[in-house]
Amino acid sequence: MQKYILSLDQGTSISRAIIFDNSGKIISIAQKEFEQFSPRLSWIEQDANEIWYSQASVAEEAIQKAGLKAEDIKAIGITNQRETTILWDKETGKPIGNAIVWQDRRTSQYCDELKEKGYAQTIKDKTGLILDAYFSGTKIKWLLDNIPGARQKAEEGNLAFGTVDSWLIWKLTKGACHVTDVSNASRTMIYNIKSLEWDKELLELLDIPENILPEVRTSSEVYGMTSKSLFGVEIPIAGICGDQQAALFAQMCFEKGMVKNTYNTGCFILMNTGDQIVTSNNNLITTIAWQIGDKVTYALEGSVFIGGAVIQWLRDQMNLIHSIEEIEELALSEKDNGGVYIVPAFTGLGAPYWDQYARGTFWGLNMGTTPGHIARAALESIAFRSRDVLKAMERDSGNALTQLRAGGTVLNKTIMQFQSDILGIPVVRPNVKEITALGSAYLAGLAVGFWQDIEEIKAHWEITEVYDAKMENDKVDKTLKYWKRAIGRTGQWLDSDD
Repeated sequence: MQKYILSLDQGTSISRAIIFDNSGKIISIAQKEFEQFSPRLSWIEQDANEIWYSQASVAEEAIQKAGLKAEDIKAIGITNQRETTILWDKETGKPIGNAIVWQDRRTSQYCDELKEKGYAQTIKDKTGLILDAYFSGTKIKWLLDNIPGARQKAEEGNLAFGTVDSWLIWKLTKGACHVTDVSNASRTMIYNIKSLEWDKELLELLDIPENILPEVRTSSEVYGMTSKSLFGVEIPIAGICGDQQAALFAQMCFEKGMVKNTYNTGCFILMNTGDQIVTSNNNLITTIAWQIGDKVTYALEGSVFIGGAVIQWLRDQMNLIHSIEEIEELALSEKDNGGVYIVPAFTGLGAPYWDQYARGTFWGLNMGTTPGHIARAALESIAFRSRDVLKAMERDSGNALTQLRAGGTVLNKTIMQFQSDILGIPVVRPNVKEITALGSAYLAGLAVGFWQDIEEIKAHWEITEVYDAKMENDKVDKTLKYWKRAIGRTGQWLDSDD
């Protein structure tokens, strides 16, 4: 009887469930958007229950759409938005407040205080991370300090912390499993990526009790079984990987120096550094890519906070388009950007700038600026910000990039061609677009023998699109000159106490 892998891909704005067959092909997809909240400037929240309900509903829908039964699912893999932080009551299983999303900047001032006290280097040495509000650690502290009764519940042993993977597994197992994997733990700013354990010094610094933390496991093993009440049968949960590390895995970037970029809500560029912890001198972060068995694979990463989110902004806030897909047609209504540059620093600038107080800017607007120019500038901004990170990555590794493997839900031909033009290297796209989900599916399948080894899954790799650089060098130079000028004038817009 043929079996399948169900991947739960819980993203920043959409919950997806995707079923893959043994050849890595998609059998069915179900997805559902869920609400984001911004109760104050720079605060971004989600309802953890809505995350769960949306993810559970699309899992059932995907099975039904494929004409399958739950017993046809060999295992479940989970990939997720990473630094988003949830606290819940262990007894009731209910969140004690909204989830704080990875884009949220409410702890920026506290991060500045830690920097002033000299803790930035300690945190980088232990965790590989930049001291920034992006990561989970200061979010946990904020929730404990600001949700009434939270610290008391923690002291009584009745509180649980988790990133979204932990939350979903808790719900799937009806509270039987409180776990995460090394890739997600490495994004919390309290996990030591050298000793592979929660770091007691950092927990003390942030005043986080260790008893609220999940058990850290590898990225490919059976963690537990789904409750029979959910699907009618117990299904092994066998793979966990943060969404960007999962994409690196599915892009077959198994060798040192291989690089991928995923163009979703944000853009996330990762370079495999093998079993070596490479410390960045160019404001990138060092992270754990995955662990299989005893082997830990590390990566350099640069995060662009606003990638496809700039397109969502044009749709939802500016009403310039009615759907994400319309952006390319509008952009192609003009032959170039008309001198318009957008720096999409709506939640600050991530790598390699790490400016918590930058905010989004438009440059070069004139009386001839059209919606088409703005649409093109928005798409180009995604490629520009990705280039900033990739060039920093080249400097850290000491090697020039020869190819970029690209995936993601907002990637289109215009972005890919422009990305190739300003990098001067080929940009390639695989046959499967849902690359993050495929990564967690592979990790789950390897754990239960659905695939025997990495060599077997390598055979699934197919390139369907290749974009080579076509733009003339003098035009590239001029384009980059104005981008650098725009970036240089964007920083430090807010005061630290705003």
